[in-house]
Amino acid sequence: MHIKFDKFIMAIIMVIIIAYVFPQWGTADSAVPINTISAIGISLIFFFYGVKLSPSKLKAGLSNWKLHLLIQTSTFLLFPLLVLIFRPLIEDEAQETIWLAFFFLAALPSTVSSSVVMVSIAKGNIPAAIFNASISGIIGIVLTPLWMGLFVHDAQTDFDFTAIYTKLIVQIILPVVVGMLMQRFLGDFVQRHSSKLTLFDKSIILLIIYKSFAESFSERLFSSVSVLDLLALFGGVLALFLMVFVTTGFFSKLLGFSIEDRITAQFCGTKKSLVHGTVFSKILFGNMAALGLILLPLMLFHASQIMIISAIASKYQKRQMLE
Repeated sequence: MHIKFDKFIMAIIMVIIIAYVFPQWGTADSAVPINTISAIGISLIFFFYGVKLSPSKLKAGLSNWKLHLLIQTSTFLLFPLLVLIFRPLIEDEAQETIWLAFFFLAALPSTVSSSVVMVSIAKGNIPAAIFNASISGIIGIVLTPLWMGLFVHDAQTDFDFTAIYTKLIVQIILPVVVGMLMQRFLGDFVQRHSSKLTLFDKSIILLIIYKSFAESFSERLFSSVSVLDLLALFGGVLALFLMVFVTTGFFSKLLGFSIEDRITAQFCGTKKSLVHGTVFSKILFGNMAALGLILLPLMLFHASQIMIISAIASKYQKRQMLE
């Protein structure tokens, strides 16, 4: 079984190392305007996301409603409920922050690009994957802040729904709407330069990750995180992924899905978006010192889901070739 290691994961590791060695560039008193650059970058990411959204394809995808319902239920209900089970076990503030980080991961929408790519490799239902990955990002703009608003007060951060949704509207919803309106003019341009735009997206995400970890390192928030703690976090991430993967597989069989729909349900229903995660963390938590720690489970999950799903997709691909 061949597992391809993702270059973006390597880039994330390098950025975290840079943040550890040179944290001063990402602190509040830095001369580098990272907040301004990332805010503009976020708006551009979602502007081009809107350009890529095809209203006709979204309408066409509504017919397979059982598959869509399972994927979105897994993304926005099953994930959070599985993490909620462990909330009564919290004993101190450090555990509260770790639990909040896992809950933030659980409340996020599915990722678009890797979901579609992996479903394509595994010969699953590609139109359904495109529909669900796209609609998940839109639903997440509403549901993720609502989920987080239930518990984020305990994390000693200012969670003002009015301010947060104002930022969401200005930085995300408005650019998406403008992008969709400009689709007829820029659609071909975006398709031709898709790889360059993907590179731009990842560059902005890396910038946000750098600032988050730079601030956390400057505040020495990781001084109490040991190798055993990291292994425990990684184990928790794997357990969460496997529980959702098995559950979506079970219900896919129960609902009588075809192998193509089952692949799409399990691949899209177990993904979490690093793009939305880094963007939402900046909007929801602002300059919270523990932001690097909040993002840690998400990045571990991102690395895990790519490696595991790519291995499973390769296995499905080989099975298809033999048939």
